[in-house]
Amino acid sequence: MQAYAIIQTGGQQFTVKPGDEIKVERIPGKAEGEEVELPVLAAHDGNEFKVGTPLLEEKVKATVVREFRDKKVIVFKKHRRQTYRKKNGHRQNVFSLRIDAIPGK
Repeated sequence: MQAYAIIQTGGQQFTVKPGDEIKVERIPGKAEGEEVELPVLAAHDGNEFKVGTPLLEEKVKATVVREFRDKKVIVFKKHRRQTYRKKNGHRQNVFSLRIDAIPGK
């Protein structure tokens, strides 16, 4: 079985393998081309599955491929029968990360 890790960033959890590219919330203080270390909740190295309490000591190493703004999310609020309507849009700043190395590999 191929090695993988479960990481946490931006309040979300991701299952990643070496070479994967994931879209995560922007990490302050980082820019394109920089290396990032992400906390590991659990890891499988091909033979053994390790679970942290709550985190493992090892870190997943990833590289920031690009920084961009995600698709627009429309927020619409309405009170029925009151002619109250509010429409708002939001675009989140996100990173595209390439996973370089995971614990045990």
